[in-house]
Amino acid sequence: MSSNNSVTVQILDKEYSIICPQEERSNLVSAARYLDGKMREIRSSGKVIGADRIAVMAALNITHDLLHNQERSEVQASGGSTREQVRDLLERVDLVLATDSDVTKG
Repeated sequence: MSSNNSVTVQILDKEYSIICPQEERSNLVSAARYLDGKMREIRSSGKVIGADRIAVMAALNITHDLLHNQERSEVQASGGSTREQVRDLLERVDLVLATDSDVTKG
């Protein structure tokens, strides 16, 4: 691939040159800025030292947020809250227990 497909991004004061399709450049730059912001946030907290550790913590935080948002989207898409789902499940269990109790009595 030619250098025309290369994008240079800066993350935590380091430059990275990344091969990227033209149509994905904007997304890559946005992702790099987001990651840089998260890593700077972690570094400024003073609780994590070292670029490798900061990167891992940022990755864990971003992944956690992603999974949490996916889970929330799935619940919203299913049309019910967790409380409603638990209530529905309890009603089903009660129904099965009642039916099972009727069978054992008969």
